[in-house]
Amino acid sequence: MTDINTRPASRATIEDVAAAAGVSVATVSRALRGLPNVAAATRSRIEDTASRLDYRPDPAASRLAAGRSRTIAVAVPVVNTWYSAQVVAGVEAVCSEAGYDMILMSVGIDASHRRRLDAKAALDRRVDGLVLVDLAITDDEIDSLIGSKLAVASIGPRLGRMSTFGIDNVRVGEVATRHLLDLGHTRIGLIGEDTVPVFEFEVPGQRLTGHTRALEQAGIEPDPELIAFGEFAIDGGYEAFDRLMAMDDPPTAVFALADEMAFGALQRARELGIDVPDDVSVIGVDDHPVAAVVGLTTIHQDVSEQGAHAARAVLSALDGTDTELVHETSPVRLIERATTGPRR
Repeated sequence: MTDINTRPASRATIEDVAAAAGVSVATVSRALRGLPNVAAATRSRIEDTASRLDYRPDPAASRLAAGRSRTIAVAVPVVNTWYSAQVVAGVEAVCSEAGYDMILMSVGIDASHRRRLDAKAALDRRVDGLVLVDLAITDDEIDSLIGSKLAVASIGPRLGRMSTFGIDNVRVGEVATRHLLDLGHTRIGLIGEDTVPVFEFEVPGQRLTGHTRALEQAGIEPDPELIAFGEFAIDGGYEAFDRLMAMDDPPTAVFALADEMAFGALQRARELGIDVPDDVSVIGVDDHPVAAVVGLTTIHQDVSEQGAHAARAVLSALDGTDTELVHETSPVRLIERATTGPRR
């Protein structure tokens, strides 16, 4: 694994301030620009940290040749999710620091939208760079993007000829499932995703692989009947949990592949009078801000930082300061809260 933060640097970046202050890059960006929704104590800590590190916005844009648009595009399959919003916030924070604008492209998951990405890849007159989010594109499409003179980076699956940033989603599935196994649960339901879109969204399958691997290592035969589909949405998690609990032999624990599906599961559990975690344990993935509020056990990942690192790679390529490809896997960690407990 290559860490983008090991690159030579003579000045503090917005990522450095975020790490030192213990917040996300998006929060640093909001605080230093005087935007709302930042607690006074957090804003003060960020300002003190920025002053201590002698942080100043990156002047990279001023060093670029004339004729550039100073705009970066972010292409996502779906716009209206927490995950997409966090990635975009990280990209926007770094772009703002460097004096760049950012535009958002929703490319969808069906074939007609894929053609839109092909057409928009010729955006070189409108944007200088492109960040792809969870889009498993082909080698020919990569060649087309790079041939259009765009600086490109990807968040999600590792792709050739461009820098990539993400997490080990197989490990995510293993960590979550082992946590439930360690608590004595052997009948574990999974709320996931059944679609295989054109863009080959790999995350559900990878997390399922980790889940299955952990079960097999514990000597438990995976049961396909214990998998319900939640479409990565609160409503989907609600309905999937209902189906799992309606089984003749329902699971004693549920692993939702995203916090938003776990929220739906918790809502339905309350309505059914099912005690969490005494009757059933629930674990999610992402560490959504609401997870702390509802006490959800989850797997934490730094989503906005992945966006920031991808944007930094694009700007470094444009600036010419760093053209080396980076393949960075960010760490994940288990956050134990109130929704998981020993099997009764």
